Amino acid sequence: MPQDTPFSKTPVEPIQRQKLSDQVFDRLWRMIKSGELAPGDAMPSERALMELFGVGRPAVREALQSLANKGLISISHGERSRVNELNATTALGQVDEIAKLLLSAEPSNVDHLKQLRKILEAGTVRLAAESCGAEDVRDLRNLIEEQRGLLGDEKAFIQADIAFHVRIAEITDNPLLVSVTRAMLTWLLEYYQPVLHWEGRENTTLQEHEKIADLLGQRDQEGAIRMMGDHLSRSDPLYISNATEN
Repeated sequence: MPQDTPFSKTPVEPIQRQKLSDQVFDRLWRMIKSGELAPGDAMPSERALMELFGVGRPAVREALQSLANKGLISISHGERSRVNELNATTALGQVDEIAKLLLSAEPSNVDHLKQLRKILEAGTVRLAAESCGAEDVRDLRNLIEEQRGLLGDEKAFIQADIAFHVRIAEITDNPLLVSVTRAMLTWLLEYYQPVLHWEGRENTTLQEHEKIADLLGQRDQEGAIRMMGDHLSRSDPLYISNATEN
């Protein structure tokens, strides 16, 4: 009689039966993936799903909640759930809390994120300079003036700063760049700590934004890249991990 191999002696977990709610989730996910349930469509009622899959209400509700937690559907009380459009913003929304936890758990990751921002925005401004049109420049200058009107309101000022950088990403016509830029700057915002003795930093920011807009309007790729690099290097000290704050 053959001896048992080491593998057969290794304890393994018994195979578990899949929960009914997981099976309902899988079926609904396949319907969304195939387009049978398209973005904007109302989801079938709970009763209809119970009859379709032959399960009880708890399994259906748990499956729907799992879909909502993953950003696949939106649940509104008193209304039918609807299928969401799947895009980069939806995907990044799923990692938002994890990203914030990662940054707070390891202070060095804030510096890594600032480094990533420099790399990403250098590439973004290069692409933007290739196709920047007169309307794009007008939008950027309007955003600068809106930001100028927010001097003295620190929170609103930095939100306007984010809008300026996201608008540059929009010029590239790359929705992934837009979503990643917005998410990255939102994560960094948690660590924005203005240096009190650095007087005039807001006006310097506005001047640098104006120079970037001018260079984009001239489609000067190298000049825009240099200006963006200088701009981000100057603002680096404003984003500080709480763990390194004294």
